[in-house]
Amino acid sequence: VEVEARSLPMELSDKRGVENNGFVQNEAFEDKETDTSSQEEMPNKCSVDVDPMAVEETVLKPYAGMPKEVLMQFSSQARYRVTREILFWLIIAGSIALVCATIAIIALSPKCLDWWQASPIYQIYPRSFKDSNMDGNGDLKGIQEKLDHITSLNIKTIWITSFFKSPLKDLGYGAEDFYDIDPIFGSMRDFENLIAAIHDKGLKVIMDLIPNHTSDKHRWFQLSRNRTGKYTDYYIWKDCRQAAGSVVPPNNWVSVFGGSSWQFDDVRKQCYYHQFGKEQPDLNFRNPAVQQEIHDIIKFWLGKGVDGLSFRTVKFLLEATHLRDEPAVDSQNGVIITAYSQLYHDYTSTQVGLHDIIRSFRHTMNEFSTEPGRYRFMSSGDDEKEDIEATMMYYGTTFIQEADFPLNFNLINMKNLSGNSVFEAVDSWMKNMPAGKWPNWAVGSPNAARISTRIGKEYVNVMNMLLLTLPGTPVTYYGEEIGMENIASGNVSEETSLTTLVTLPEKSPMQWDGKVNAGFTEGNSSWLPVNSNYQSVNVEIQSTLSNSTLSLYRALTLLRNNELPMNRGWMCHIWNDSNVFVFVRELDGLDRVFMMVLNFGQESTIDLKAIAPSLPSEAVIRLSTHFSNAGEVVNTKLIKTESGEGLVLKYKTTKPFHTMEAFKGKCFVAQKACYSKALNLLYMNC
Repeated sequence: VEVEARSLPMELSDKRGVENNGFVQNEAFEDKETDTSSQEEMPNKCSVDVDPMAVEETVLKPYAGMPKEVLMQFSSQARYRVTREILFWLIIAGSIALVCATIAIIALSPKCLDWWQASPIYQIYPRSFKDSNMDGNGDLKGIQEKLDHITSLNIKTIWITSFFKSPLKDLGYGAEDFYDIDPIFGSMRDFENLIAAIHDKGLKVIMDLIPNHTSDKHRWFQLSRNRTGKYTDYYIWKDCRQAAGSVVPPNNWVSVFGGSSWQFDDVRKQCYYHQFGKEQPDLNFRNPAVQQEIHDIIKFWLGKGVDGLSFRTVKFLLEATHLRDEPAVDSQNGVIITAYSQLYHDYTSTQVGLHDIIRSFRHTMNEFSTEPGRYRFMSSGDDEKEDIEATMMYYGTTFIQEADFPLNFNLINMKNLSGNSVFEAVDSWMKNMPAGKWPNWAVGSPNAARISTRIGKEYVNVMNMLLLTLPGTPVTYYGEEIGMENIASGNVSEETSLTTLVTLPEKSPMQWDGKVNAGFTEGNSSWLPVNSNYQSVNVEIQSTLSNSTLSLYRALTLLRNNELPMNRGWMCHIWNDSNVFVFVRELDGLDRVFMMVLNFGQESTIDLKAIAPSLPSEAVIRLSTHFSNAGEVVNTKLIKTESGEGLVLKYKTTKPFHTMEAFKGKCFVAQKACYSKALNLLYMNC
């Protein structure tokens, strides 16, 4: 007997059943499975009750490894869709917040110090630094041999003075060829190797460029004196009158070295103009072709990898075309004018159009500054002495940049040394410097007597302390880190012209050790004599002494590099008198302050607490020119200093001087920055 249920679909009750085309077996069927009679009595259709809970248990749930088709069945369910949307918008909101925070940090962060701001600059006169080939003259390979000494000073920028091919009668300042190295210093390959070695050590290099004049041996001058093509007007030529068998110059203009600044040329039968020696004819910068020549020279050396240029004597680039006599300082008739100081130089320096030329130099250098980390530095090196406003013009304007800074000779030009004179030299620069510009300082140069000779050995350390704690970029002339002195003028040979003899004593060979010729050369002699004190004043011996000038110099550069208030903080002048100069370095957001108490006179005792009542009663000596005093605690009501002594004091305060009304006009900052202790970063809007 066939069971009808196998061939017919089972129908469930109206509301609680589902249709099933398969065979349904339950206990009722099992009980009657052997009973054929009951099978015959089975109805054609039957209703089966289904438990709702059992139906729910058959609903499919997510499981690991399910295929995409199954997964998609759950994607539209509310609990998954809402969770997914919440996560999506959280990610979007987080990304926006991160971008906004990044933009805010960038917008609020001060500009990082560039390489020429972050490190002192070490100036080298190459002929006197190190001789590598035993000919008695320093050279480029010698500089390369001694790069480790420069890095040991915590210095990252080297400034090499002129090394162009030159007759050397003017110590190399009148170039015979702007595109070549003088053989006395080496070859172009030596220069390229030096540049590579400097950059390999993470250092930068600046070189001199003197565009005002050339040597009279220069090819341009030889062509010009023969009136050859475009070179005819490369120099300043004027007719000279003949009187009583002698040449009468066009006017009363006087050379910097004295005597008429006009020289008659037998070939061209005219006079040419020279601001310096007669072997250094001035270029005619009113000729566009001459300006283009200088731009090409700039491009050539920047293309060689030079990181910066120091343009010297630029105030002399233009002269008045009317050729009038310059007014005399002493207006009495009959006074014979022979010295440069006897005239007001209204027509031979800082003429209208000068700064347009300097801006064009800056523009050319900027073409090489587009590569990240390769900004090309530019300085101008004219000593205006009394005319501080003329010096500041070389910074350019707010919108038009010229030099990154003009060289500052204030500390070199001081006529006498005292706390007051040092304050005046510092204050003069800081008060006149345009807002947002960067200062610089130097206490030595190739054209000034060394510190030891100029003001005395006892002031070497305190002058270095001043140099390395002032805001801005310090420039150290080689040998000042060990306290070198001038050699006696009588020891100078007569191989150079008389006009340059006065600048030789400060160019004596670097004193490296106590061996013959101070380790400067292994040859029999050096181009200038070594100072007789080389056995006690040299790099080797001072490196072993904790209380040496060299050790103090290294400690000061390390302090400057590592402490934010010292390398970019405020400077506030606290006190000065005939003996001492006192100032602080502080930074918004930092409670750590450094105070410099520098003695440039006689022994002194000062009550700083009376001058600044907000000072704490005690401060710690962070560094001292007397090394044994470091770490001691001093009473700010009774600070004693000896002649030539310098102290770097450290203390903590919540009341910085630059926020006090009494010191508003005594505080300066070049690039303002504030410190956030919570975020450990600098920001601008304090």
